[in-house]
Amino acid sequence: MNLIALQNVLDNISFAVLFITMLVYWVGAAFPTIPVLPVLGTTGMAIANLCTAALLAARWIEAGYFPLSNLYESLFFLAWGITTMHLVAENMSRSRLVGMVTAPVAMGITAFAALTLPSEMQASAPLVPALKSNWLMMHVSVMMLSYATLMVGALLAIAFLIVTRGQAIELRGSSVGTGGYRNKPYRIGLADESDRIVAGSGGVAGDYLGDGTGGAATAVLDKAVATATVLSPQRLSLADTLDNISYRIIGLGFPLLTIGIIAGAVWANEAWGSYWSWDPKETWALITWLVFAAYLHARITKGWQGRRPAILAATGFAVVWVCYLGVNLLGKGLHSYGWFL
Repeated sequence: MNLIALQNVLDNISFAVLFITMLVYWVGAAFPTIPVLPVLGTTGMAIANLCTAALLAARWIEAGYFPLSNLYESLFFLAWGITTMHLVAENMSRSRLVGMVTAPVAMGITAFAALTLPSEMQASAPLVPALKSNWLMMHVSVMMLSYATLMVGALLAIAFLIVTRGQAIELRGSSVGTGGYRNKPYRIGLADESDRIVAGSGGVAGDYLGDGTGGAATAVLDKAVATATVLSPQRLSLADTLDNISYRIIGLGFPLLTIGIIAGAVWANEAWGSYWSWDPKETWALITWLVFAAYLHARITKGWQGRRPAILAATGFAVVWVCYLGVNLLGKGLHSYGWFL
């Protein structure tokens, strides 16, 4: 079997399937009454995930080492991670909006890897001695998984901002636990300087959407947006779900990022005799860690929910891309691919 030819076929199939899947999700958003589209979208992401995994397996067999030695391989590993986390997030949220934001990103990654990168950057090459380390394999694989997880979590935060139309909505309810509170009705009202709507409280100014029973999860609109369009209960329920799942997925990606950075420091000491050298990649990895640490700190200790943490997570999405790709292509350092510079 010609593994190189098989890889070329698989990367093209992955791109084509993700492109079609992206269109399916977008058409499904425009025509939500078509019941078959969500199933087709999920199936397309699963097929793309399997094709990407088969591509990486073929590279592993051909080269004889874990396929994360160049940009081409890392891009497809990232696409595999994003499609995997998409399937997890979609299963948790039961919303096609997840695919609307994740499918274009996964498709763009595969298109960049398969159609844009020069052939010499796609070819496998023997590893130099410094790269033949289990610490390196652990570092790169865990970092790529953390990037994929954090990206999906950030994309869900961006989807939350889209659903809420950027309005200052506070979702009063725990971001952890079983999420059973989301089955309770929503209340919506205008926040007053001295009186904010609290779940189960009475005598609140404003109109309620729901049956008014106690213990409801509550969405609050700040007075500044009093004239804005009031969101429907369905949008509020979806916004709450996206906020909750985004938090959980980022909570999964952050420890992966931490482990990846630590493994990279151990490998750097093994290869170059120094745990930290302030290489541009290392610096931006630290910035990424700080951004998502601030996100989790704000949610866990300050009780942030809704728009503010979503904006912080959206900022983290841009920071992850700078750390992963921008530094590698535009910067000069130990991690640079040297395509542009």
